[in-house]
Parts: sequence; structure tokens; C-alpha cells
Amino acid sequence: MTQTLPGREEFELQMSDPVHVKKMRLRANLGALVGTGIEWYEYFVYGSMAALVFPKLFFPSDSALVSTLESFASFALAFLVRPIGGAIFGHLGDRIGRRRTLIITLLVTGIATTCVGLLPAAVAVEGSSYPVAGGLATFMLLTLRMVQGIGVGGEWGGSVSMALEWGEGKKKGLAGAWPQMGSPIGLIAANGAMFLVTRFFTQSELLAYAWRYPFLFSGVLMLIGLWVRLRMAETPVFIRSAETRRISHTPVKTVFTKYPKQLGLAAVLRMSEQAPFFVFTVYVLSYLTSDVYTGAFAEDSTMAKASVTGAIVIAAASDLILVPVFGALADRVGRRVMYYAGCVALIVVALPYFWILNSGNHLAIFLAISCSLLPHSLQYGSQSSLIAEQFPDEVRATGSSVGYQLSSIIAGGPAPLIAAAIVGETPGEIGRAYGIAAYLVGCGILSALALKVMPRRGFLGGSPESVRQTSSASV
Repeated sequence: MTQTLPGREEFELQMSDPVHVKKMRLRANLGALVGTGIEWYEYFVYGSMAALVFPKLFFPSDSALVSTLESFASFALAFLVRPIGGAIFGHLGDRIGRRRTLIITLLVTGIATTCVGLLPAAVAVEGSSYPVAGGLATFMLLTLRMVQGIGVGGEWGGSVSMALEWGEGKKKGLAGAWPQMGSPIGLIAANGAMFLVTRFFTQSELLAYAWRYPFLFSGVLMLIGLWVRLRMAETPVFIRSAETRRISHTPVKTVFTKYPKQLGLAAVLRMSEQAPFFVFTVYVLSYLTSDVYTGAFAEDSTMAKASVTGAIVIAAASDLILVPVFGALADRVGRRVMYYAGCVALIVVALPYFWILNSGNHLAIFLAISCSLLPHSLQYGSQSSLIAEQFPDEVRATGSSVGYQLSSIIAGGPAPLIAAAIVGETPGEIGRAYGIAAYLVGCGILSALALKVMPRRGFLGGSPESVRQTSSASV
């Protein structure tokens, strides 16, 4: 994991070689992409299991709704601690470097996720040879979920800093899209794993032991990600900051005292992207297999699981393609224009989406879920650069991480929980559709207002080319 920073002459020689810069830029992009993809895979696997398996294994209750709410609360728990992870690893990223910190976050999340697959269950399950630990098993699950949240909380700011600081000066939107593509990749991989375990194992086998396989597989993915990240080089911007002694000794204190407005706006900015994302990819599976649902899949939960999982994979694949496309487009028409477009798209589609889910048309439901991430794609491609440009080089990892992860408390983790509560308390399918849609529309409006008042910063000038020019001028 240790990598000695190059001396001044070696550094300038490296930066003067276009081939070397291009090679390191590609490795940085792949490191950001693969690492975030693996960590989001682990996150989404937990979300899927929270909808299908954990209510029965770790949160048993006489009420299916109570078990579901408790399971989604465990999913939300990680979002509550993600800002803590953002502060811890953002601090490390601004103090010891982006590369070293990204290796640590990968290990923290990967080990915690693998250990989930080794847990005993809280209740006895027919066909399972694993021990039963009652409340202790639930406690261990929640503990590992918190560790997972802390690791993921530090991932985004480091990955975005790595990609943007290696990125070309006029292509920051495209550069920032690299780590963002990890989210749909993780979603595709997680739903692929869920499809396999639900396709080849019965419901009793899934509850007994098969649910563990996707978690255990994350250990293999962690080793692959580690190999990729060990080949990355530290960013030229951080190396220059270390050389000129512009590294902040208290980055967390600095961002909270000098940039509190930017932190708050970054959190609200994400509401229109994060809340609907988890409603459309996590909660929808629980909704279509719940007792209160009376639409097309009401009589066949197995068909619902297979159809929804397939549709989510298609949605994630579309997201994977569109995020870099919209990121590159943002470099031409403006990042704010693209983000506003995503907010408007969410406001327009929120209510029709739930109308379709409550219909009796299987094909229409499948298509609605498959297209549900378009508003997310419009925003996600330019989001990283919009947030990162609010903070200077010396506190970028900390500011980006904390600002990004604060949204997890108000939008990410609570979203499936809020949606489940709305469904549980609102009578009639039309009322439930209006309730969840109103929640998502509110998120879209708040994010658009946050973008309106967000300062137009110019802190993303750093790149290998600009650093090389600075070095030449200082000689």
C-alpha cells in the first residue's frame, strides 16, 4: 500500500511525458470505476437482501410490515454513519493522499461485507446448518452494516478527487463520470447475483443458506479491486500540495468553518438523485411483493422478483451508458443545465411511474422500471464535478465526501423506509401513489433550489497539464 511520492525532478519529468500522463490517467479512472463498482455491489446486495430475506432471518415479528420496516431501518443505518466515514477518510485523503485512502476504504467495506455472509441467523431456519444467535446475530449484522457504511462513506470523495485531479482541464464533466459509473455497475452486478440465487435456489434454500453467496463473493471482488488500486499513482495535484506544504492539518475543521454553506447545499443537491434512486431500485422490489400490493404481480411474487430484477438490470445498464454521455454533454452545455434537466424529469415522471406500477399491465410495469433511472443519469454524470468544484485542492476529499454523504441522512437511507411508511399508512393504491410521488417531487424541487443558490466556484482547475505548467513557471 505504501507508495513514496516522487521527488521534484522525477515528478516534473513524469508530468512532461504525455504517454505517462495518459497511462496514469487511465489507471486512475479504472481504479475509481472498479473500486466504486465493487463497493456499490456490496451495498446493493445488502439492500436487496433487506427487501427479501432479512425481515425473516434477522427481524422476525408477528407483523410483516414491522419486520420490513426494521429491515429497511438497518439498510438506512449505514447512511447515518456515512458522513462519519466521509469525515474520517476525507481527512486521510487530504492528509496522506487519495490513493492510500482509497485502498483502505476498499478493504474496510469488502471485509465487512464478506463477514455478513458468515453470520449466524437470529432465528432457526429449516435446512440451515448455521448456528442461531438470536438478538446477538441482529446486533452483529447492524455492527457490520455500520462498518460498511463508514467505508462507503469515505469512498466517493476519494474516487472523485482521484478522477478529477487526473482529468483534463476542459473535460471535468467526463472525468467526474468515471467514479459515478461504479454505481450502475454495482447495481448490475448485485442484481445479477440476486437473479442467480433466486433463479437456481428455492425460497427455503435462499433463506437457509443461499443468501450468503453474494456476500461471500464480495471477498473475491475485493481482491480484484485491490490489485487495480495498487497500480494507481497519486494525483499530481496532491503531490504539488505536499511539495508546497499546502496540505491542511485539520481538513474537517476547515470545511465546517470555511465552507458550511457548500456542505449543506451539496447535501440538498443530491436529494433529487439519491432518494428516487433507492426508491426505484430497492423499495420497488419490496412494494411489488408486499401484502398491500394488488397490481399485476399480486398473485405471483416469484414472477415479480424475476421481472423486477431483470428490469432493474436494464435500468442500471442504461444508467451505465448514459452517465458518461451526459457527463460529456455537461462539458458542452453546462453542468447546471444537465442537473436542472434531471430535476425536471423526476418531477414529471414520479406520479406516472406509480400509476403504472399499480396497473394490471406486466409489460408497462417492466418498461417503467427499465426507464426509471433516466432522471438519475441526467444528474449523476455532472454531480461529482458540481460538488467537488466547491472545495479547494487541500480540502477537496474531505469537503466532497462530507457534503456528498450528508445527503445520505436526509435522502438515501430513509428513502425506502419513508416509502414503506407511506404505503403502510396511506389507504388505497391511488393514495399511496400520490404519497410517494409527492415525496419524490419535493426532493426534485429542493435540489433545484439548492443548485440555484450554489456558488459558482472555480476550484477544479487542477490537472496534470496545469500542474506541469505551474512547475515550469516556478523554475
